[in-house]
Amino acid sequence: MDWLIKLFTTEDSVAHIVLLYSLVISLGVYLGKIKIGGISLGVTFILFVGILAGHIGFTGPIPTLTFLQDFGLILFVFMIGLQVGPGFFESFGKGGLKLNMLACFAIMLNIAVMFACYYIFFDTTDSKNLPMMVGTMYGAVTNTPGLGAAKEAVHSVFSNGMDFDIASGYACAYPLGVVGIIGATLAIRFICKVDMDAENALLTDTEAENPNAKPHIMYLRIENSYIGGRTLQEVIDFLNRDIVCTRLMHDGVVSLPSKDTVLHLNDEILVVCAEVDAEAVTAFVGPEIKAEWHEEDQPQQMVSRRIVVTNSSINGKTLSKLQFRSIYGVNVTRISRQGMDLFASNNHHFQVGDRIMVVGFEENVQRVAELMGNSEKRLNAPNIATIFIGIVVGILFGSLPLAIPGMPVPLKLGLAGGPLIIAILLGRFGYHMKLVTYTTTSANMMLREIGLALFLASVGIKAGAGFWETVVQGDGLKYVYTGFLITIIPILIVGTIARMKYKFNYFTIMGAIAGSYTDPPALAYANSVCNAEAPALGYSTVYPLSMFLRILTAQLIILFCCGV
Repeated sequence: MDWLIKLFTTEDSVAHIVLLYSLVISLGVYLGKIKIGGISLGVTFILFVGILAGHIGFTGPIPTLTFLQDFGLILFVFMIGLQVGPGFFESFGKGGLKLNMLACFAIMLNIAVMFACYYIFFDTTDSKNLPMMVGTMYGAVTNTPGLGAAKEAVHSVFSNGMDFDIASGYACAYPLGVVGIIGATLAIRFICKVDMDAENALLTDTEAENPNAKPHIMYLRIENSYIGGRTLQEVIDFLNRDIVCTRLMHDGVVSLPSKDTVLHLNDEILVVCAEVDAEAVTAFVGPEIKAEWHEEDQPQQMVSRRIVVTNSSINGKTLSKLQFRSIYGVNVTRISRQGMDLFASNNHHFQVGDRIMVVGFEENVQRVAELMGNSEKRLNAPNIATIFIGIVVGILFGSLPLAIPGMPVPLKLGLAGGPLIIAILLGRFGYHMKLVTYTTTSANMMLREIGLALFLASVGIKAGAGFWETVVQGDGLKYVYTGFLITIIPILIVGTIARMKYKFNYFTIMGAIAGSYTDPPALAYANSVCNAEAPALGYSTVYPLSMFLRILTAQLIILFCCGV
């Protein structure tokens, strides 16, 4: 039994460290699945198991714990950046701009309430209290990357050492933060007298009326005399809309029209366009019909095939630049990305992982498949080089010192902010540098969860030694109730404004609140009470900017306000 005792007590051995992390992470994951009142803490329970391990003396060397903590944080925020990057700038659309402004307002209110609690309930002469309140705030808003950024900034400011750990404040505030976010969104329902059934019905009607620019397929008979004798390109130019004519029947023969194909009266065509344009196209060309002709009856059979873009050389190229019709004799009618159908407009930029619907003769479609790659096996292979190149650039970017008057130390984006920004930029513009940033959803989630688990376990183990004293003998109770105030007050204010002033659907508000607090459990609850996709849409609209601001403001508060 001596070997077993040494395994648990020899802190500097590799076996001990691996055992420590494996036990903490596995127990944390399983315990995090336990639901109380339908709510669970999820993977964040790893933090509490780590605290328990640290409290009982089951720990490891501090340098090793610090390394795994920082590496986990970098991996976590970088994969988040790659995920949100493609939609980061697109989230500022017409409806998204208002939601993002409300999310920014919520973040500012979180900070304002935190400072108010700090000045009301705490001794402002004690230099540790403000950093501890920052940790409490990030527990209240359930934002783990922000905690990581704040911890890094604290170590920069308190370079001579410190006798506190902001993770204790985070741990005290987190459980009520999860409950408070959902509770506050429910309170908005009663404050604004929201009828849930009416909201669901209104949402269903709105979505039914909204074309969402989805691909729309229809058979038309040409009855406009203007079109007779003109080329397909002339007709498209006159319409000034993105349409694709995939088939043409003239004199009983079905063919694949090109831009130079001359159209005639009473020809029948198969058109793909955006739903919003369908009425205009029909009004100009002619009535929609039920076609009686079938492609399999033609001498040369045409096929429709879905092809996966796996050739990295295609990354970033537009549909018009590839000239599928003129070079390969096929048309691209639809494009799918991340499970969402997109209309095949000429200015669409291809990315690795896109799935395209190609229409044409068998041989021509096969040529396009070879050009695009069409290798599921290749798609499943992770682009490791891009990830680590991005991390290198992110660390260099995050280490750049920016001297600002009034700050005790130069501003640095650090190990959280630097990789996050670079990952967002790579996710959105990586194709310009011939970098393939595509990772499968499962691969992205795996790397994110591993990074988060390493970070939470390290933070918990390091904080465990002094956690009990903080909670019982220190200001633990203050962190609990001040954290609860930081959670609910901004939600009540912003949610009421979003409903009463801007007339947002209640379910959209629920999703936006969950996104601004980067809280998946709140989103899961919103999805459970809504029959449509409004919560997910609200969440995804504000999540990228909110995550970025949460991480950035964590460091700014510490660096500007916590000087010693």
